[in-house]
Amino acid sequence: MTENNQTMSTDSMDIQSRQVVVANEHGLHARPAGKLAQQAQAFVAEILIINDEQEVDAKSILDVLTLAAGPGDVLEIRASGSDAVEAADSLQTLFKNRFEE
Repeated sequence: MTENNQTMSTDSMDIQSRQVVVANEHGLHARPAGKLAQQAQAFVAEILIINDEQEVDAKSILDVLTLAAGPGDVLEIRASGSDAVEAADSLQTLFKNRFEE
């Protein structure tokens, strides 16, 4: 899996960006989407998951499910806020660990 970590600065706010690959056999279905949303809710940062041109709120399981991300899809995690680094790293780890499935 290729990892791509980036930090973009816009004024005084850092935006953390991570590219992740959906490695689960059945894609980003209900169980991993739930884990993703639950973990994202633990952070103050605004967190988006991006699939091509579609951006959704990582804190909403329903939004995450609308991505319909399948096995092998490359997604971007984009976080901004005071704990953006921790949020992006934490969600990236979920993907690396295949949501413990």
